[in-house]
Amino acid sequence: MSTDPRVDAYIAKAQPFAKPILGHIRGLVHKAVPGVTETMKWSFPHFEYKGMLCSMAAFKGHCALNFWNGSILAGDQKAADAMGQFGRLTTVQDLPSNAVLASLVKKAAALNDAGIKPKRAITAKKPIKAPAYMLAAIRKNRKAQATYDAFSPSARRDYIEWVTEAKSDATRDRRLETTVQWLSEGKSRNWKYATAPKVTPASAR
Repeated sequence: MSTDPRVDAYIAKAQPFAKPILGHIRGLVHKAVPGVTETMKWSFPHFEYKGMLCSMAAFKGHCALNFWNGSILAGDQKAADAMGQFGRLTTVQDLPSNAVLASLVKKAAALNDAGIKPKRAITAKKPIKAPAYMLAAIRKNRKAQATYDAFSPSARRDYIEWVTEAKSDATRDRRLETTVQWLSEGKSRNWKYATAPKVTPASAR
């Protein structure tokens, strides 16, 4: 069994009620999939097998068990009111039976064997409108207006957020002035970090 001493330390520091839960999960995961390895990510234990498999965590009043591919795993899963797919675990009895849990671990490993990854929801950003004072300032410079009109919504958003998120009027005014200047030069908000085109020296042509 490939264990990580950091996981030992994590369990040792857990609340008394949590230690048997964490130990039970740990032992069952290793028994179900002998090739599992342990690590610590985001300050709590994770089990890996050809990628992320599952994780467990202990809190003041409950524990949690989370499968990386939980969104597509079938099994005896409770309606989660805590991190993980099994709700708040306060005793070992709150977990599914050993047979069910072992089956889930094996299914999760099989998904990793097949290279199947969990689907992550992509949250689209809501459209954002430039304030009237910003549009008025841009309109006063024809080159700036032309650049702004040609920009994609995301490129416009970069400037809008930069100006509107200023903490003071003075900062906002400075940013607005810079915005108009950079737009008149055809520059995006993050032009300083853009990859510059490679120029071949005349002597090498």
